[in-house]
Amino acid sequence: MQTVNIHEAKTNLSRLLEEVQRGKPFVIAKAGRPIARVTGLDTPDTKQAGRVGFLSGQIQVPEDFDRMGEKEIISMFGDMDAPAS
Repeated sequence: MQTVNIHEAKTNLSRLLEEVQRGKPFVIAKAGRPIARVTGLDTPDTKQAGRVGFLSGQIQVPEDFDRMGEKEIISMFGDMDAPAS
């Protein structure tokens, strides 16, 4: 991600915002220390990207989930657990 100092950001704000619209966020730094990140509004927040567990408590997985459709699978592919002959 590009980092620009405050003066450069003020001088080139229009160009930098065009880059943001193209999906290229940037960081504004003061005295070499990052103080702000500029991203587009339609760009998903990186914290929102991970949605693991978002249905927690809303669905239940059956106890026999790993055996569902077992008869159909065995009829198509054979019994993989049976000893080889």
